[in-house]
Amino acid sequence: MKGVFVGRQPIYDREQNVYAYELLFRNSDQNFAQIDDPDKATSELVINALTEIGLNNIVGDKLGFINLTRNFVTGSLPLPGAEDRLVLEVLEDIELDDSVLNGIQRLKQKNYIIALDDFIFHPHLEPLVEIAHIIKIDLMALDQQQLKDHVDRLSKYPVKLLAEKVETHEEYQRCLDYGFEYFQGYFFSKPNIIQGQRTPANRMALLNLLGKISNPDVDVDELEHLISQDVTLSFRLLRYINSSQYAMEKSVDSVKHAVMLLGMDTVRSIAYLIVFSSIEDKPFELFVSALIRAHMCELLAEKIEESQLAATYFTVGLFSTMDAIMDQPIEDVLGQLPLKQAVSDAILNHEGTMGRALQASIAYERGEWDELEDTIVESDIIVNVYLQALSWCRDFIDSIESLRAA
Repeated sequence: MKGVFVGRQPIYDREQNVYAYELLFRNSDQNFAQIDDPDKATSELVINALTEIGLNNIVGDKLGFINLTRNFVTGSLPLPGAEDRLVLEVLEDIELDDSVLNGIQRLKQKNYIIALDDFIFHPHLEPLVEIAHIIKIDLMALDQQQLKDHVDRLSKYPVKLLAEKVETHEEYQRCLDYGFEYFQGYFFSKPNIIQGQRTPANRMALLNLLGKISNPDVDVDELEHLISQDVTLSFRLLRYINSSQYAMEKSVDSVKHAVMLLGMDTVRSIAYLIVFSSIEDKPFELFVSALIRAHMCELLAEKIEESQLAATYFTVGLFSTMDAIMDQPIEDVLGQLPLKQAVSDAILNHEGTMGRALQASIAYERGEWDELEDTIVESDIIVNVYLQALSWCRDFIDSIESLRAA
């Protein structure tokens, strides 16, 4: 089966909730980083997202941003509907004329949300601004004064501003202060750029618990003691194990019983996930990313016939997002955890097969298709692994949501 690639990058609102995802296409049969035919790329992206994979599987109940070429804007090429699910981005290199303006107006009348991509203001673009709902501004294209001038100029229009390529806390805070509504970039996934931010006490306690659970020398009795010290964790873990997810024939009434039935690694992994999901002051998307990475790494271990290490691969993927969750450089976080050297090396430097599995998972997550040309398995296998991880993640989140409310 030919692989289907759809990249996605989250777009956050001012409360750090995921507002939407930008959807990205690359053809894995060609040079991943290059699009030879923009119309064909947009067509296949729409087909892949809405038909092959399904929009719900990619964005859930969020919106999907897609780039439009001139032919889609003017109506020469058709769009498939889904007006209530898609935000249409008008690319910055489309020459503005009556056909384009009329096309955008028609799309707006069909109730599509219209966004202007990589927007830099020029007087002749004013008719576009009057039509648009959202204007995306690339922070790397403007200096600070130019950014402020753009915000002031656009403030007289009923549009919402989206900051692209937000990579530091300073940029994020500046855009918040300027009144931007939406934010996109590596800031949330690379918070190690933030300097001097104190980790809240509750996250320090959770890190300490994770460190003890992660100790490879911990035995069943000690693991049960650690988990039982956190009443909420032990309650949720046993409740989850007794849910339909594991379809146990008999009720599991203790952590020791769970270990006997499921194994130490499985119980430890469930504990990790429940601890992560209890962190309330970070975007839930970080937890989702951790889950997808972890399960992708676990599945890749099976693909390369290292299933006996699948739980360790899972840990590598899961802990690769700890810098974002703890607001600390990843080196500092890992230094507080008693992880095996091979695990730390895989996370920090992508060393060994575990590191290559993590590297492939991150590359797919970020849409860095050229990084998948020479990876741990063939690119079409990565596609299938990603889809399996996405499906597994949805099922897990459905079951864990009831635990979060408990």
